[in-house]
Amino acid sequence: MNVRASMVMLVIVAGALLASGCRSKTGATPIMQRQSFGRAPSGEEVSLFTLTNGHGMQARITTYGAALEALTVPDRNGKLGDVVLGYDDLGGYIKDKSFFGATIGRYANRITQGKFRLNGTVYKLPVNDGANHLHGGPEGFNKVVWSAKDASQTCAPALQLTYISKNGEEGYPGELTVQVTYTLTSQNELKIDYVATANNKDTVLNLTNHSYFNLAGAGDILHHRLVIYANRFTPVDATQIPTGELRSVKGTPFDFTVATAIGTRIQQNDQQLEFGRGYDHNWVLNGRTGVLHLAAQVYDPDSGRLLEISTTEPGVQFYSGNFLDGTVHGKGDNGYGYRSGFCLETQHFPDSPNKPEFPSTVLKAGEQYRSETIYKFGIG
Repeated sequence: MNVRASMVMLVIVAGALLASGCRSKTGATPIMQRQSFGRAPSGEEVSLFTLTNGHGMQARITTYGAALEALTVPDRNGKLGDVVLGYDDLGGYIKDKSFFGATIGRYANRITQGKFRLNGTVYKLPVNDGANHLHGGPEGFNKVVWSAKDASQTCAPALQLTYISKNGEEGYPGELTVQVTYTLTSQNELKIDYVATANNKDTVLNLTNHSYFNLAGAGDILHHRLVIYANRFTPVDATQIPTGELRSVKGTPFDFTVATAIGTRIQQNDQQLEFGRGYDHNWVLNGRTGVLHLAAQVYDPDSGRLLEISTTEPGVQFYSGNFLDGTVHGKGDNGYGYRSGFCLETQHFPDSPNKPEFPSTVLKAGEQYRSETIYKFGIG
């Protein structure tokens, strides 16, 4: 089913927003709409929600994988354009192996050899990235249907998605209740709030959103100018597992402390770039964990779009779309070519369950995990 086809949309958020005097200077009112997006292989109905703010910016989110399907923002001329990669229909997400827009869990990024020890017990996870476990496994949070609830605030449509992960799912211990809330603000911010509770056992947890951005809307992303607010990164071995070192970015291709085009040094002779086939590494953010701080800024000189990312997380994984090769066809049946999108995944560090020197990702039974990331759009 093509979401661009003519369909009946149900406006599920109107009363509170309309009654609160939320109209913008253009007369537009923020709303949230729902439409059917088909059925998952489990037979469960999948929905697609469209959040619209008073400036016309839109975020489309599907309950399959709690994924951001589209994000439409204005360029310097006020023209709206979609800046994330994804699919027109549910079938694309069911077959997807690139994690387009998905909520990732239980553990974002890699765990070496799919094993970790917790409270004296060794837990074995499925390996789906060579010899390693990646992004929660082949049936992670991106491959399940989440329940949806209206969580709108004054003048800000919001969608709360909930999933209960069973004890032993993909090898992880304990039952886990996860809530992800997308909020579209009047400041052209897309806020993502994560809340999770370990219901009965200690577990490990690392949540993120895996959107691929292209602020130009098409072409490669090598001319995008990137700042990462980090003086160090975590180098990896040949299998993309961190060595445990926190290495200075100074004098390396990983120094984005000042705005630099993504393509400027991506082809340099550097072992870390060879291991990742480009950038696919975790940066150690300068801000304090648990407190909202700037993680990155990206500017596209062609469209004038500026993206500012803030987070409470200690790290961000910058991935430059090195494995996109045109064989994956997304919206409009367009083949997503080499480096046609970039990811900035706010997170705890890769393989933290096996790296006691890294910030802990253990969530104890009965305790609650909270994290927030904000994607703010403007004109540079």
